[in-house]
Formats: sequence, structure tokens, C-alpha cells
Amino acid sequence: MDAEVIRDSALAASGLLVPKIGGPSVKPYQPEGIWDKVGMVEGNTRIYQQDKGENLYRRSLYSFWKRMAPPATLEIFNAPARELSCIRRERTNTPLQALAALNDTQLLEAARVISESALRKAGASFDDTAAWITARVLSRSLSPEESAIVRSTFDAALASFKASPDDARKFIAQGESKPDDKLDPASVAAWLLVTNQIMNLDEALNK
Repeated sequence: MDAEVIRDSALAASGLLVPKIGGPSVKPYQPEGIWDKVGMVEGNTRIYQQDKGENLYRRSLYSFWKRMAPPATLEIFNAPARELSCIRRERTNTPLQALAALNDTQLLEAARVISESALRKAGASFDDTAAWITARVLSRSLSPEESAIVRSTFDAALASFKASPDDARKFIAQGESKPDDKLDPASVAAWLLVTNQIMNLDEALNK
């Protein structure tokens, strides 16, 4: 799947996607200093300045594209260069793409928002929370075998984050939107980890 679709699908599932149509280009999350080596001193795009607020959550269609330094995640997922027309995107599956899908700030933030929504709307029950998340991301329920795996992952993550509360707070703080301070950080962090894994299933990335 194209990186644009992966990103937009995650934002839509989380409710963060801003549906506004039209307007100038926006600058979402990017690695720090991404333009430093390719920007001309006299140019107005020498330094990448990340947008704030709703511009971080616009559709990928509106992301600013610098030809010498395309958006990093799009390039990892083989987005074509803009110098030539492209009638068919390459189909690849690389470890770097997996690392991006598991660690991209925008995707982790979306996973955290989905997790928080599940905890607020589905309650404290593990089964209800897991069902809400998988329905939102996969449009289906977990099988008993899958539920057992998710439960094992969640229990291990929750124990780890309860033992290291600072790590939990740091993990859920990624992205500009603020974590829900009414929810237990360890629980949110554990569900964030699980949700992120569910978002990286083939059926979520390729549906």
C-alpha cells in the first residue's frame, strides 16, 4: 500500500484526519533537519518548519514536497519522483518500510488516540476494548486464537509499563496532540503497543 494511504487510513481510524478540502500545502511530522543539507542558503525552504494544529492531520495529498528531499516516509514506500509521470507504483516490502510503519510519529499518535477512544467508549474490559480497536482498524472481530495472542502481548506490555511509569508517559507523549490525563498512562501505553501491532497486520496495510 502507498504510504499516503497508510497514513490517511490511520488518521481516519483515529478520528484525527482533517477533511478540509483545498488550501496551501502543509508540513506534517518529518525527521529533524531533513532539509539542512539540500536547502539553498538564500531559499525560503532551507529549513523544514513543521506545521502545528490541524495542518498536521490534513490528507497526505496536501503535504509539501521538496524535490531534493521528499517526505521521508513516502520515499521509504517508493513514492515516485516528480520529474517523470508514473502510471504504476512499485510493489515492495522491505524491513525499512516495516520500521517506518512501526515507529512513525504520526502512526504512533494515531494508535494512541484509537487506544484512548477504546478505553473511554468500550470500558475497562479487555475483550470489549480489543473488540472496539479491531473493529475500528480491521472491520472485524478477533478470532479466539488471535485474542489469546493479543492478551499475552497486552499483559506483558502492561506489566512492563507499570514497572516503568516514566517510559509509559514518554511513549504516549509522541505527537502534538496531548494524551488524555484522565486515563492511566500504563494502560494507554500497553494498548498503544497492541493497536500499533494490529495496524501493522497485512490486512490493515493492504486492505
